[in-house]
Amino acid sequence: MSDKVFIFDTTLRDGEQSPGATMNMREKIRLARQLEILGVDIMEAGFPAASQGDFEAVKAIAETIKDVQVAGLCRAIQPDIDRCWEAIKGAADPRIHTFIATSPVHMQYKLRKSPEQVIEMAREAVKYAARYTSNVEFSAEDASRSDWDFLARVVETAIDAGATTINIPDTVGYAQPQEFGEMVAYVMEKASNSHKAIFSVHCHNDLGLAVANTLSALKAGARQAEVTISGIGERAGNAALEEVIMAMRTRSGYYQLENRIKTEQLFPTCRLLSMIIGQPIPPYKAIVGPNAFAHESGIHQDGMLKNRETYEIMTPESVGRLKTDIVLGKHSGRNAIKGKVEELGYKLDDEQIQVVFEAIKGLADKKEKVYDEDVEALILEEVFRIPDKFRLKHLSVQASDVGVPPSSAVVMEVNGEEKQHTTFGVGPIDAVFNAIAQIVGRNPQLKRYTVNAITGGSDAQGEVTVRLEENGMETVGRGSAPDIIVASARAYLNALNRLAKKEQEDK
Repeated sequence: MSDKVFIFDTTLRDGEQSPGATMNMREKIRLARQLEILGVDIMEAGFPAASQGDFEAVKAIAETIKDVQVAGLCRAIQPDIDRCWEAIKGAADPRIHTFIATSPVHMQYKLRKSPEQVIEMAREAVKYAARYTSNVEFSAEDASRSDWDFLARVVETAIDAGATTINIPDTVGYAQPQEFGEMVAYVMEKASNSHKAIFSVHCHNDLGLAVANTLSALKAGARQAEVTISGIGERAGNAALEEVIMAMRTRSGYYQLENRIKTEQLFPTCRLLSMIIGQPIPPYKAIVGPNAFAHESGIHQDGMLKNRETYEIMTPESVGRLKTDIVLGKHSGRNAIKGKVEELGYKLDDEQIQVVFEAIKGLADKKEKVYDEDVEALILEEVFRIPDKFRLKHLSVQASDVGVPPSSAVVMEVNGEEKQHTTFGVGPIDAVFNAIAQIVGRNPQLKRYTVNAITGGSDAQGEVTVRLEENGMETVGRGSAPDIIVASARAYLNALNRLAKKEQEDK
């Protein structure tokens, strides 16, 4: 049995389904390029049949990425498979990933199909997909709650029909590690043609066992792990790529498995995702969290001073946690900034470099130190934002503790036309949001508002995330600036622009 493990990243598909993790096309392409740098073997770019926007994003990623297989997900029905192939056929190495549920509860209540009908649908779907490409993956949805013998029959059927990868998902995070490993081993042994396919696992984290179940399955013989960056995904998320990878690396003698992930890119990739979706990496997140390599206990500190291995089983450098001093400022030249942009993994054209150059100069006039995180925030704010229907030009806020209600005056562009308005609110942020809403003629409900300091220091840029709901549609907006009120206004407008874009796509 091969000791090579293929890493199948589904951040762009399953991960993006996580509440608050919606990305626009340019953000998806940026993350796809970083996944390519990271060294994943396959990236699942989306569900092309879900929407026109998803189709276009998958197609763009497939045509952009050259060194990684690009997969599209589709149900086990011909229209979905056709749509999937149309989106991914431009990839250097396209993969059709089709699925059907195999658990009793799914077959009876969701599919309303008999077990024999499900087997036949699986056969026909894989056979149909194999007309387009030999790179076909089949998933038995909710495998962990399926009858093991029935699951083996479905798997055997799919392989006979042309599937070269078989995925055994723990769709609802129900399995226990030893049990899951035993199930994978059982199916591989029971299916007479299992040697003709690579077995994969896709584990969810509902009971906090996604990584443990994934590793157990790999130990049992699975050779593909379906994971997401930082473990984002439906409900409680998926198995975290960085945790699976570092477990295999740190305990290489136990697992004796290899992969092609560049571990030094783990933290930069997680940080990029965090900045794109506007959700900070939790302090206690394994591998990449701010506290992952922090030591406060006196006993721990003493041990660390004597030998780092006393309390660190891996180095910060091994996952890309390199300490970087200030490298940019108001006296930095264009070439220095271009070099830093490239060092951070961004490929920008000359016009985009100039935009970043001017933004860094402006920021350097307002704060003492410019960190890598500041540069990335500016790139995402100035370069990778969707074209704005609504754009902030100026704002002024007045607040007091003497009984005068906070007020804001906002000047902005709406479809290129300058508009302005002044109004009040219960606080300065509320006043700004009220003024913007009245200018654009919308009344969305604010579902969530979060603020995060991008770096340390009282002069740090603030990064604001808002979640808005209007007419049954929800969207997330992000904004960053040294002034938190300006960052809030940008985030609110970013969300409104996304709402407007969604409405346009739905017409």
